[in-house]
Amino acid sequence: MKYVLLICDNEVDPPTMEELGADPVHQAWEDKVRGSELWGERLRPSANATTVRVRDGEVLVSDGPFAETKDLVGGVVAIECENLDDAIEIAAGHPYARRGSVEIRPVWE
Repeated sequence: MKYVLLICDNEVDPPTMEELGADPVHQAWEDKVRGSELWGERLRPSANATTVRVRDGEVLVSDGPFAETKDLVGGVVAIECENLDDAIEIAAGHPYARRGSVEIRPVWE
């Protein structure tokens, strides 16, 4: 099964790319999922987002995220594993599961 992990945090004090690269916990997680990971990327802060809506044929573009919420998606990781239990184990090992949250979404196939 394929799943996407939505890595969520509050964006108040996110680590830099250098800090993530030097974090042994984050590096250990990446090493552990290397065989299951299809792709993954860190996202820029929500302040850099652009939201597009179409209403009555009019394209509405606004700066910032769609949702007004404390926790925002800061990265995505696509994985392939046997079942949801395996996906939960992978998500639980992600360092952001301890400071934010990791949402698991199955992919339509």
